[in-house]
Amino acid sequence: MTHPGPGGQPDDEDLEAGGSERRSGPVTWRRGRVPATTTDQRLLDRRQPTDWLHADPWRVMRIQSEFVEGFGTLAELGPAVGVFGSARVAPEDPDYALGVEVGRLAVEAGFAVITGGGPGAMEAANKGAFEAGGTSVGLGIELPFEAGLNPYVDLGINFRYFFARKTMFVKYSQGFIVLPGGYGTLDEVFEALTLAQTRKVTDFPLVLLGKDYWRGLIDWLQDGPLAKGMIDAGDVARLTLTDDPAEAVRLVQTHAEPSA
Repeated sequence: MTHPGPGGQPDDEDLEAGGSERRSGPVTWRRGRVPATTTDQRLLDRRQPTDWLHADPWRVMRIQSEFVEGFGTLAELGPAVGVFGSARVAPEDPDYALGVEVGRLAVEAGFAVITGGGPGAMEAANKGAFEAGGTSVGLGIELPFEAGLNPYVDLGINFRYFFARKTMFVKYSQGFIVLPGGYGTLDEVFEALTLAQTRKVTDFPLVLLGKDYWRGLIDWLQDGPLAKGMIDAGDVARLTLTDDPAEAVRLVQTHAEPSA
């Protein structure tokens, strides 16, 4: 045990009696914090506990690996449109048919289709892209209530971390088409809006497909945040509302093509 001297610092006597100092990269340990073993010793010791697999430094490596895999897999994808929507949409729901149409039209316009890779509206968009002969991408996420990538994904990546997955959506999509959805869909919409508003990304089109479903959100943004001055009119204008899948794809295509 050390005894603080003037200013709350240990006395020289304590520093001498307290043992050694060890440095490992940018980290310095002193006195009672000095590990009893070296890094190499712990690495090579078969008898060590395995709880280090769940420690934060190891999680950093997992996070890094997700970014490396994502960038490496998608770097040569080419033009792509991100499609968001609810995992709970049944195949007989009109929104499912809407998703299939969006996927087909996007491929015909020269885009790959990127979804969250799950069921429902995501599956529908992947199905449309797959049946049209295009590239159907699924960026899955580890969740307790969803079972892997849908069968229409022909290029899939499964992520542990939402933020790594979101980065791939934003980096590799020229725009987003949003089918009706719940919290996850809203999270993706507002993430994209915030990044565009704060100029963290180059501006891109964000199209809400389904006027009846999304009108309430637009009204709330205008009557609430905009009326109170918490956002600007231009922030609301970042969202385009339509019922026409062809128009949605055209908006992304027009924005992606450089002007003459």
